Amino acid sequence: MAKSIYDFKVKTRKGEDLDLATLKGKVLLIVNTATGCGFTPQYEGIENLYKEYHEKGLEVLDFPCNQFGHQAPGTEEEIHEFCTAKYKTTFDQLKKVEVNGDESEPIWAFLKDAIPEDPEPKGMKNKLAMGAISKMPGVSKEKGFIKWNFTKFLVDRDGKVVYRFGPTDAPKDFADKIKELIEK
Repeated sequence: MAKSIYDFKVKTRKGEDLDLATLKGKVLLIVNTATGCGFTPQYEGIENLYKEYHEKGLEVLDFPCNQFGHQAPGTEEEIHEFCTAKYKTTFDQLKKVEVNGDESEPIWAFLKDAIPEDPEPKGMKNKLAMGAISKMPGVSKEKGFIKWNFTKFLVDRDGKVVYRFGPTDAPKDFADKIKELIEK
């Protein structure tokens, strides 16, 4: 059983192993993404955070996930081409994964165990959005499960999972948390 984020290896979009131990000392933003989701424009905000903080120690682990509404139907290469063309992303995408259920990527089980629930959505618009999402077919009501695309986790430089943000939490809304972790 993994005791640290650094105990995991994940697959790159090209099928190679990425040993997360090589990221020790970095702040990690880990997110499940989709290219055809209402939250897909968050790629722009994630890229902005990456541009601002990458040289200071931020890494983005972008896991495309087709598990919610089949909103990431392309191949890893198609997803990468979409992200770089439309949102000018400079961080790479990893291999497409599932984040819930029997086929869940092990790192996602670890993240969900560390912080089992999304924070309460802020603002009426976000509460209504998550309320509508919770009624969609295939959305798990189980405690600890990822509710939708663009659930985000922040991991500090010591490998501790310190924050979980829901799909409606825009990257700019937690930029201060990244800055705080970078400056520690």
